[in-house]
Amino acid sequence: MGKRKFNDEEVTDILKEHQAGATVSDVCQRYGISQPTFYRWHSLQLKDASLDAKRMRALELENQKLKKLLAKAMLTAVTLSEMLEKMSR
Repeated sequence: MGKRKFNDEEVTDILKEHQAGATVSDVCQRYGISQPTFYRWHSLQLKDASLDAKRMRALELENQKLKKLLAKAMLTAVTLSEMLEKMSR
């Protein structure tokens, strides 16, 4: 496999240029890439976006669980401290 001509950031910039309104053929000609390469980059970017969305949803669910656990722990701590105050009277 040969050396990569473009890094990930450059590929993203090229794809954004197309999203801004440039045609695929113009973008490919400007950067010296083939249309299959452009469409492969495009599909990889879409796949990465869907994985990021899945990770985000998993993190949101974990965050909700942790918030519930924290709330229960804080409630338990308050309840115990109130019981200790009553017992010490």
